[in-house]
Amino acid sequence: MSRNVEERRDALVAAARAVRERAHAPYSRFAVGAAVLDEQGRIHAGCNVENAAYPQGWCAEASALAVMVSSGGRRVLAVAVVGVADDPVTPCGGCRQKLREFAAGDCPVWVADLSTLRATFTLDELLPCSFGPEHLKP
Repeated sequence: MSRNVEERRDALVAAARAVRERAHAPYSRFAVGAAVLDEQGRIHAGCNVENAAYPQGWCAEASALAVMVSSGGRRVLAVAVVGVADDPVTPCGGCRQKLREFAAGDCPVWVADLSTLRATFTLDELLPCSFGPEHLKP
């Protein structure tokens, strides 16, 4: 991990905390915020958005990735996820795979609550032996 990425950790976590406040979670009441740092040094944040037809909602990480892609970003250098629970709130399995589309295995994933950095993982730790875009190249 580059020093520049590490220096952006606090800003990334702050963006995830701020966007978490905008989550649409009327059913679970479980708000999550996520932020990704792209290859241009920009931070893109997203929150979870629930739907009355449960499978139609989307996660905070997927929202942040959509914002990044729509802004022209193509690589994720770091991720922050903010949720409040007894255990650290990590990306779900589907979001781990979505992150893998844009991030390398050594991409840091910082997990925080409203006041504390709870844990640090790499994407490889969260999604070992993953399948990614390089598998489809001839």
